[in-house]
Amino acid sequence: FWLKLLWPCHHLHVRWITLCSSTTTSFVMAVQFYDAEFKEGFKVTSVKDVEADKFITAFAQHLKRQGRFEIPKWADVVKTAKFKELPPNDPDWLYVRTASMVRKIYIRGGVGVGAFTKIYGGQHRRGVMTNTFARSSGKVARYILQQLEEMGLVEQDENGGRKITKEGQRELDTVAVQAAEVEEEEEE
Repeated sequence: FWLKLLWPCHHLHVRWITLCSSTTTSFVMAVQFYDAEFKEGFKVTSVKDVEADKFITAFAQHLKRQGRFEIPKWADVVKTAKFKELPPNDPDWLYVRTASMVRKIYIRGGVGVGAFTKIYGGQHRRGVMTNTFARSSGKVARYILQQLEEMGLVEQDENGGRKITKEGQRELDTVAVQAAEVEEEEEE
């Protein structure tokens, strides 16, 4: 839109881009200083205090080290959704998906299999036709939730879906604190 308006006067267009890039840079720097100000003396106590990607990688490694989570035979050949063409490249994808799901249950309880199929759904590209939303695999979500129940991290909620148990909350918070410590060591 702006490009069409400014295109006849090219010199204005160049100035406008320069103005936008300098504003963006100063905004990013301001956010960094603002975040650094509040992170001083900040103590991590729960999963919500740690960035999602850091926690998910840490908890996936925790699950893999523990050995209580069983990997099924079909894990290396199954697609995660009907709109996918191939199975995941990462051999530890089931641990990562489990960590992501248990984090979502921690943050917002009452999430069931149907909700997870929507959360991990995506665009189904149908060639010439328009893209439409498609849900992810229910079998994968159901299997992960059943494994988490066997491990004692989640339980059935009386209102439907799953919720985190006290033991699960304790274990997730412990991993979150450890992930935050590793993150601090990397920054120094």
